[in-house]
Amino acid sequence: MSVRPSAPPAPAARSRLGPLLVALLAVLAASVVCGVALGPVSVPPGQVLRLLHAAVTGAQIEPAEVGQYRIVWDIRLPRVLLAAVVGAGLSAVGVVVQAMVRNALADPFVLGISSGASVGATAVAAFGVFASLGIYALSTAAFLSALGATALVYVTARTAQGLSPLRLVLTGTAMAYGFSAITTLLVFRAPNGEAARSALFWLLGSLGGVTWTHLPIATAVVAGGCGYLLTCARPLNALSMGDETATTLGLDPEALRRRLFVVTAAMTGVVVAVSGAVGFVGLMLPHVVRLVVGSDHRRVLLVAPLAGAVFLVWVDVAARLFAAPQELPLGVITAALGVPCFVLLVRRRGYVFGGR
Repeated sequence: MSVRPSAPPAPAARSRLGPLLVALLAVLAASVVCGVALGPVSVPPGQVLRLLHAAVTGAQIEPAEVGQYRIVWDIRLPRVLLAAVVGAGLSAVGVVVQAMVRNALADPFVLGISSGASVGATAVAAFGVFASLGIYALSTAAFLSALGATALVYVTARTAQGLSPLRLVLTGTAMAYGFSAITTLLVFRAPNGEAARSALFWLLGSLGGVTWTHLPIATAVVAGGCGYLLTCARPLNALSMGDETATTLGLDPEALRRRLFVVTAAMTGVVVAVSGAVGFVGLMLPHVVRLVVGSDHRRVLLVAPLAGAVFLVWVDVAARLFAAPQELPLGVITAALGVPCFVLLVRRRGYVFGGR
């Protein structure tokens, strides 16, 4: 049976959505250029555009510009693009997880996947596990341990009656504490202080050392996942109203929740594997977007990935500049911005999950 089509968006909301998407795309493009231009060594935006044009078209550059070219093309551009991909993925997953478990405090990490990935990444940073894989060791270990955590949470939470939202949240939260304890033990047993520092830095999120090789898989998974989630927008509208209502509308909540769990787990695992555990993006951005475009997931799932991409690009810029030439973990910036923003959001008169 199919889900009964949800009510169409109001004319005012439809008229605002197009210009909003165009504006966000323009802001994202400008943010990428500014993100490449800004850093301990600044490159003028006009020069950034010229060097990017030369890289794409194969045009000649002056010998004196080789240093800037390497900064722009080899170091900063892949990092900024990956920040946009990670922000988009976390925001989209946050929207879906909050609807899937009907919990306003849910985020991509509530299912324990991030904590599971942290175990593998910490094992690499502290003890050199998978060292034979070179630069891929950390992301590979993080992704594999995220998959293991996903399977464990799913098997533990599922019962003969299905996969209920409450059991999923409780199981994911409990497992997250267990994985965090293992991570803490690994850090405590690290052979030296530098290994422990590297592990802790990754646990708070970092895009340092990103290269072009990190982009293809993360971009493909996030783009494919966002596309699939967008096709589930109407069923998500029904699911967010409760299983009984969804069933009345002809939806199988158990089957949908199982599919969404797999897709969001894969997206979270890939994102965490390349960026570490970046908090608050998947928790805060969905609520902010709902305030702007309403609670219809057909609009939220279009706007949230773009808003998350813009947000994390600028978070990464702040992480590079605030304590230059050193870098701050991304989680420090997102928490500093996310905590007061979320408190104001919660205290906003008339706001409830999914609307005003």
